[in-house]
Formats: sequence, structure tokens, C-alpha cells
Amino acid sequence: MDQIRGFRFLGQAETCRVLLLMTLVVAFILGLQYFELTPISTGTLGNGTVPGFIESNNITKSDENEMFLAPQEATSEFRPGNSTTEVLKSYEHKFVNNSPKAYGQSRGNETASPHHPLQPKKHESSTKKPPLVVISITQMNNMLVKRHSGPNNSLAPRWGSNVDRELRDARNKIKNAALVKKDDTLYAPLYHNLSIFKRSYELMEQTLKVYIYSDGDRPIFHQPEAIMEGVYASEGWFMKLMETSHRFLTKDPTKAHLFYLAFSSRILQQKLYVRDSHSRRNLVKYLRDYIDLIVSSYPFWNRTRGSDHFFTACHDWAPAETRGPYMNCIRSLCNADVGIDFVVGKDVSLPETKISAAQNPNGNVGGNRPSKRTILAFFAGNMHGYVRPILLNHWSSSPEPDMKIFNRINHKSYIRFMKQSRFCVCAKGYEVNSPRVVESVLYGCVPVIISDNFVPPFLEVLDWESFAVFVSEKEIPNLRKILISIPLRRYVEMHKRVLKVQKHFMWHDGEPVRDHEPGNPQSHVTNKQQD
Repeated sequence: MDQIRGFRFLGQAETCRVLLLMTLVVAFILGLQYFELTPISTGTLGNGTVPGFIESNNITKSDENEMFLAPQEATSEFRPGNSTTEVLKSYEHKFVNNSPKAYGQSRGNETASPHHPLQPKKHESSTKKPPLVVISITQMNNMLVKRHSGPNNSLAPRWGSNVDRELRDARNKIKNAALVKKDDTLYAPLYHNLSIFKRSYELMEQTLKVYIYSDGDRPIFHQPEAIMEGVYASEGWFMKLMETSHRFLTKDPTKAHLFYLAFSSRILQQKLYVRDSHSRRNLVKYLRDYIDLIVSSYPFWNRTRGSDHFFTACHDWAPAETRGPYMNCIRSLCNADVGIDFVVGKDVSLPETKISAAQNPNGNVGGNRPSKRTILAFFAGNMHGYVRPILLNHWSSSPEPDMKIFNRINHKSYIRFMKQSRFCVCAKGYEVNSPRVVESVLYGCVPVIISDNFVPPFLEVLDWESFAVFVSEKEIPNLRKILISIPLRRYVEMHKRVLKVQKHFMWHDGEPVRDHEPGNPQSHVTNKQQD
């Protein structure tokens, strides 16, 4: 499962199937943008332009005493550049949490869709109610294009370094990447720009160096084995693969292009949150104290204002806990909500992978071929949030036998339904993310994402609209109509692409392996399933 944040060009040139690499590539590319690099204009993404390097995002402040809800204001050191804000400019967009205070800002209605018909009252919690503004996947892609083809608003590092030149050289090589029309190991229709993707990955392997700060107390820092299983396992697996990497790590921070903050948001919650206290101030303070330590002990954060630093976090609370100084980092988040804090083009959506056994992180991958998938749509799960009850109430008693919508069922039946269904519904719970997205892909089931404002993993690289279906929450009553309107030929092609993209959502124990290398288990997995 390749992931982290520079996903946009996740240089996955040859198909490294480890989340680690995909993440690194994107992080690498995003890091390049910080150093006053001009936007790339070659390649295609959405409207024909590949997104270029990302500019530095403005840092926001949060009031620890109000549970993360203070108004977000740019510090004087940073220029406004939040792509979500640009899209919602002059549109009032308020989100209310469990605190009596709310934060809001005027945002534009440039491409935003109308109000959600079930939008919450101002005093209600936005984490469990529909968002005020809905941004589609197409609009997210357009936001990437605008951000990286528009004026460069980033600030130069406060002092120069040799890595600046190396990044500029890499940027020029990526910009002038040779055109790749076909590749034996990568399926071109899955990517926004295969040429950029391949060249970025090659340069990542040749150039990228990451420094990991040794500071931080265990188990919150540097103890991936504490979180290798469960819903939040992605952050543990990434930490393990990153900290044991022979290719990318450097012990010399002056040679590093990126700096990794190796903490677990899940362990942070387990160790520090006081049950039923309804306060996470101590968690926020803990992370802030850590940054204060880094700033006072090393010069590297100050050189770039933290823009070449990154972390991965899967817990639902991570976006709120990493406001303030962390907002300028490359934030790789499972809970990637473009309607709140997620900055498209800077932050990266980390796939949320539910791992039952660390010894077999990908589970029993595979499923029926299209002709043997007799169920149109399937969903089962706990009734978290407001979307799932609506889905269940509307479709659980439906007379249509091809719609299998349930409350929670046993794990064996759950997997069986996924392998027999054409479309697997990935409905949001309390937050926008769900492990069903990855589960659907691994079981060969076309994902149907019902989660307004969710940023899908590797958005900068993968063309999600080519292998997944996005249904807005207000269209739940029309779900079956939408799915049966997809022509059979189109579905078969989407199914094919789901199988091709599986490699990017698998964790592998050890160094990443390319498809063309001997002993690569991925080819065996692919041949074993379906047809």
C-alpha cells in the first residue's frame, strides 16, 4: 500500500506496492514545491493540466482551551493558500464541535455545490451532521489543477541548503519527463499522468532522503509494533517500513529532503485521553511540546517553517490535534475531510486499512469474476453517524433482491458478500473515512463512496472516477437507479481497474518490491483471483 503525501506524483514508476512508497513519493513531490518551484504545466489531470508542486500553506492557530475550535487565522509568516478556501471564497462555512464556540470564515461559492438538504443547525455538531458545502471529486481534481497552475505563493527557505538545488533539479527532470504511452507493469488509465508518475518514482529512488528525529517517548513515538493491527494500523505499518528503510533514510539531517515525525495518533489517544472527560487539551499540548522541543533542539524546522516535515495519522481526532504549528507540515491523514482542515494539494489522504493479523496484513485478497457477482450493491456495518441510518432505513427493507444493505453482520458473511457483489457501498460513519474503501478494492468490488467531502487516497496520482462511483449523501434514495444506469461494459472495465489498482493498497513486510522483480508476490495474488 503505497502512501503518504506527495501522492500527487507518487513517483510510483514501476508499481511499488507498499503504502510507504506511494506516500513517500507524494511527500517528495510536495516537498519540492515548497522551494519556490514554478508550477508544472505538462501532462494531464482533469482538464488537461498536471498539478504542479505545492506552495507552502498558511499555518493556522487553534485554542487548546476550546478543544481545537478557535478561529483559524494565518500567521504573519505565511500567505493564504488553502485551496479549499479558494473554492469556497466568500461563502460562510461554519463547523461546530462539542464546544460552545465555532469557527467560521467567508469562503467562495466558485465551484461549490448548493447547501446540503440536511444541513445542521448552527448549534449542532458538524461531525455528526451533513456539511454546509459539498465538494465533489471532480471539483477536488480541479482544485489541484488551480493550485498548481496558478501563482506561486510559497515562501523561500530562510536560508539555503544543497537539498534546494537537488529538489530544483528533480523538478526540472519531472517536468521534462519522457512521454510514456504504455507500460508493462502499470495500467495507464488508472493515473492522471503516467509519465510524471514513473519519472517521479525513479527520481525518488535515486534522490530522496528522509531524516527521522530520535526524540519522542515510547510508545507514542517510534513503536510501530504497538499499532500493527486494527482500524488504525496504517500509521503503524508506515512507521515500521519507514524506520527500517535502507534506501531512503539518512543519519545526516543536512542531506534530508524530508523530516518524519514518527508518532502514533492512536497510541496518543490510548495513553493520554481521560475517558469521559470530553477534553483533548492534554493531547494537543503533548504534540505542541514535542514541536517546541524540535524547534529548540534543531534548526531544520525553522529553516522551512516545517513545510518539509511530515507525519501519518489515522485516528479520527488527528486533524484537530494537529492544527496550529502542524498545519504547515505535510499531513497524511486517514480522516481526510476537504470541508474542514484538509488542504488539497498539500495534505495527503492515507488509506485506512483494517488489519486483522499483522502476519497477513492484506487478508484473503480476491473475489468472483464479474459474471459471478450476482449482488448489485452491498453494505453492512454499525450505525455510526447520520448517513448509515438513512441508508439502512431506505434500502434494508427494499423489495429489490440485488440490494443487500444490512446492519452489522459476522465477518465471514461480510467478506462473502463483498466477493459476490459488483458494488460495495462505503458509507461514512462519524467521520468521512472508512476502511471499506480499501476492503472493496482488495476484494475486487467497485467502491461506491457515500461520504461528502471525503478526499480519496492518492488523489494526486490516481484517477478515482475511473474505478469508483461517488454518490452524494442526498442521492441515497436514488442509489440503485444510479448503479443500474452504469452500462455493463463500463462496469467490467471498472472492475478490471479495481484489480489493477490493488497493488497500491497492499502492505508488504520489508523493503518495497517492484512488479518486475523476481519473487514479487503481487503477480501471484493477481493471477490467483478472479478469472
